[in-house]
Amino acid sequence: MNFFDQEKKDLIEHRLKQAFESAETAELLISFEKSAAAVNRIYYAAFYSLLALGLKYNFKTSKHLQLIGWFNKTFIATGRIDKEFGRILRDCYNYRISADYDSYYCFEKADVNVLFFEMKSFIGMINLYLKENQ
Repeated sequence: MNFFDQEKKDLIEHRLKQAFESAETAELLISFEKSAAAVNRIYYAAFYSLLALGLKYNFKTSKHLQLIGWFNKTFIATGRIDKEFGRILRDCYNYRISADYDSYYCFEKADVNVLFFEMKSFIGMINLYLKENQ
């Protein structure tokens, strides 16, 4: 394995670690009933795992919607990944936008819990996909 391959592998692992750490932080925030902050971490857990997937396929961007669009076009539209995961990612993104930018937005605890468990499914699927497609 050459230096660049190892560097790419290390960065993918780093992004996955960020995803799982953000998921842990979200769970902690949920337990303290900090819904808006939890929603932010839920989205970023999904985002970091998606960055790892992008790196695997040499797609790099810092723009959220560009990364989501690439994912939808490359994996959801082609059937490589089930469309339910496209919906989960969209929900995570939309909730995060509301949490970060809408004034006085209030999240139902049950909705945040569902989003959390769906995000865990999403990052687990990305992690498995990366391992199966090395």
